[in-house]
Amino acid sequence: MNCNEAEILLHGLIDKEIDAEHAWRVETHARVCARCAARLRLHRGMRAMMSSANLRFQAPPGLRTRVKELLPVAAAGASCRRPLFKGFAFGSALSAAMGASYRRTMFKGFAFGSALSAAAASLLVIAVIRSNQDQVIVSDVVSAHLRSLQANHLTDVQTGDRRGVKPWLGDRLGVAPPVPDLTAQGFNLIGGRIDYVLGKAVAAIVYQHSDHVINLFVAQGAQVEQSARVQTLQGFNVALWSEKGLNLCAVGDVSAEELEDLRKKFEAAAWASPI
Repeated sequence: MNCNEAEILLHGLIDKEIDAEHAWRVETHARVCARCAARLRLHRGMRAMMSSANLRFQAPPGLRTRVKELLPVAAAGASCRRPLFKGFAFGSALSAAMGASYRRTMFKGFAFGSALSAAAASLLVIAVIRSNQDQVIVSDVVSAHLRSLQANHLTDVQTGDRRGVKPWLGDRLGVAPPVPDLTAQGFNLIGGRIDYVLGKAVAAIVYQHSDHVINLFVAQGAQVEQSARVQTLQGFNVALWSEKGLNLCAVGDVSAEELEDLRKKFEAAAWASPI
């Protein structure tokens, strides 16, 4: 493991979000690298400080006093609004009825607005959660991509024939992912391997575009389809999307447009091919 890989995984180690193997590799690297060891100590110290700090805000005592002082004024204002003469009683009742009708209309509008605000807030929370999940996945797949570029780690089965890659992956994962050969479309199929993302075994299909290696990670279990989105980390572009019950993630030092081109060609070939 080098410093770039360790830097990506440091936060995952501190938050206990990486598997035991990656945690051991980061700790081992930090024992021989003074720079990474210092970063690890800094992160651990910061986490300990935040865990012990009293971050809860307490309202000042004067706030309660000021609120109480306002309450008698409101009550006095209410008593002044009582009818001063019996002749005003009917008018007051009519005004009260009209006021009640207005309040019902206002509250209905308020309820609708509150429901709309709640729905918007829910969508915002979902967007934030999805963004955070994407960041964790992107960090993990970039780390896996960097590992794959080391000597003798890019492929476990090296062949440009999808008939060799797909059954090999299927035997080891239980379910064979689609492995289209996109050589004619500019993405040469090099081979495949088993890799790990978020501690789970996934298929890694390796393509080469010009002189650039692209890892396409395929995992089972997508609950809903999600459109493609692209993030960048450590100089690598990462495209994530979900379809046909699969979570897919392509990473490489190519442009976002080239990754999108790979995604479209993969999608067109994968579901059209019987193999």
